[in-house]
Amino acid sequence: MDLQLKGKTALVFGAAGGLGSAIAKTLASEGTSVIVADIDAEGADAISKSIRSAGGQGMPMHCDLSDLTSISSMIAQIGAAFGPVDILVNNTGGPPPTPVSGQSSDEWLKYFNMMVRSVIAVTDALLPSMRERKWGRIITSTSSGVVAPIPNLGMSNSLRLALVGWSKTLAREVGRDGITTNIVLPGRIGTGRINFLDEQKAKRENRPVQDVIQESINTIPVGRYGDPQEYGDTVAFLASPRASYITGSVIRVDGGLISSI
Repeated sequence: MDLQLKGKTALVFGAAGGLGSAIAKTLASEGTSVIVADIDAEGADAISKSIRSAGGQGMPMHCDLSDLTSISSMIAQIGAAFGPVDILVNNTGGPPPTPVSGQSSDEWLKYFNMMVRSVIAVTDALLPSMRERKWGRIITSTSSGVVAPIPNLGMSNSLRLALVGWSKTLAREVGRDGITTNIVLPGRIGTGRINFLDEQKAKRENRPVQDVIQESINTIPVGRYGDPQEYGDTVAFLASPRASYITGSVIRVDGGLISSI
C-alpha cells in the first residue's frame, strides 16, 4: 500500500529510542523527510545516519523538551532546512516508576513540563502553518496506563492521561482545517524502556527478571511482546492521507493486553 507520504516532512520526538526510532525509520522509508529529535544527540545522529544509509532523508536535532525557551528557534531551524512540518509525532520519555502518592511538587512540575506542557507548546507552534495549508497530522504516543493504570507508574498514568483529554479536544477544534490528532498507546513493546521496567519490578520483588517477563507475556493474548516496527507501522498509517477520517481516537497497539472494551 502506498501511504502517499512522499514529500511530507515529519518531526519525531524521542526518535533515538525504541518506539521513536521505529517511527522515524518507517516514515522515512515511505518518502517522508524526518527530523530526528532527541535529548540524546549521539542517538539522534545515529538514527539519522541509518535513515540516510537506507536512502531516506533524516536530519538529527538535539532538543530538550523541558526547555520551552528553545521551541521557537527549533521550529525556525526546521523550517530553514525542510520547510513547514506536516506530521508531528509527540513521543516523550516517562518518569521513573513510583507510587502516585508522596511525590514532591517539584517532581510533578518537572515531568509535567517535559511530558505535557512541552507537547502542547510545540503543537501550538506548528498549528498555524498546518491550518494555513489545510493539512496536518498530530500523533501523540502515550501508554496503556491511560486506559488501565499501571501499578507503580503513578506519575506516568496521571500525566499521560492529561494528553488524552487535550488531544480529543484539539481534534474537534482543527478537524475542519484538514488536521487530524490522535493518541497511540503501546502495550508491552520490546524496547529499552520496557526492559528497564521489567528489571525494576524484578528487583523490587526479588525475583528473576525472566520470571517477570514471562508473567507479563502470559497476560498478552498474542503471547509475546510487540515489535517496535509494528508500532511504527501504525503511526505511519495514521500520518498518511489514507487515515484522513481517523481523528480524536485512541489507538491501542497492545496485542490485546488491555482487557477493557
